[in-house]
Amino acid sequence: AYPDAAQAGLNILKKGGNAVDAAVAVQFALAVTLPEAGNIGGGGFMVYRSAKGEANTLDFREKAPGMASQNMYLDSAGNVIPGMSLSTHRASGVPGSVDGMVEAHRKYGRLKWNELVQPAIDLARNGFKITQRLADDLNRASAEFRKLNTGSNYLLKDTPWQEGDLLIQEDLAKTLELIRDKGRAGFYDGIVADELVNEMQSGKGLISKADLQNYHAVWRKALIGDYKGYKIITMPPPSSGGVALLQLLQSVEKYPLNKWGFNRDSTVQLVVEAE
Repeated sequence: AYPDAAQAGLNILKKGGNAVDAAVAVQFALAVTLPEAGNIGGGGFMVYRSAKGEANTLDFREKAPGMASQNMYLDSAGNVIPGMSLSTHRASGVPGSVDGMVEAHRKYGRLKWNELVQPAIDLARNGFKITQRLADDLNRASAEFRKLNTGSNYLLKDTPWQEGDLLIQEDLAKTLELIRDKGRAGFYDGIVADELVNEMQSGKGLISKADLQNYHAVWRKALIGDYKGYKIITMPPPSSGGVALLQLLQSVEKYPLNKWGFNRDSTVQLVVEAE
């Protein structure tokens, strides 16, 4: 999703790292270069298949804080409070990305952990030249950044962002250094955890020290199905995507899509109805 992050993964492969090593390096690099999606405050899923055919999946999605409740986004009359689930401190789940990368590396990694995090540190501290797309995204979000962040913000500047501008994020570099040096404890404990919880409390958020310390990614048995002789390895729940994918393929399998042709009326109708 971003050239500098892809390059970080390629460099890891050239150093003798395996696919998981490269994925970890790319994930952390995206935390720097793709703020809208690749950040360490989020989570995700990993689907793995080895050359020998071993299948495995890792669930490192965000989890609800211990103090979360069923009606936390509703007012006393049962109506949704506008923006509460989107742009407040209560919108955040307990982050899973860092623990997920630690777990993936522990089980399958080949290179040393610090080698995988360092490229992201370099990108954050030295800066990287932003693309036109990122410039457009930052400019589009600038009003919301100003509204929701009262302090200084690396993603804001006095003039509009332009392609080729250098984006430097020193505090993110310091956070990544703690993750490089202390692994999981560099994020879920110590100064980063303290800062995160303090920020939560300042805005009536729910994430606590206990939530951070108790977060652990989960290895899950892969969901495996078939489609016209092909073996499909995908993510099980809590992901909805894997279940939906296999249901979709099984729904259309008996129809002669090849005969009907790509984007023909019958093909489109069937796929739309299946989806």
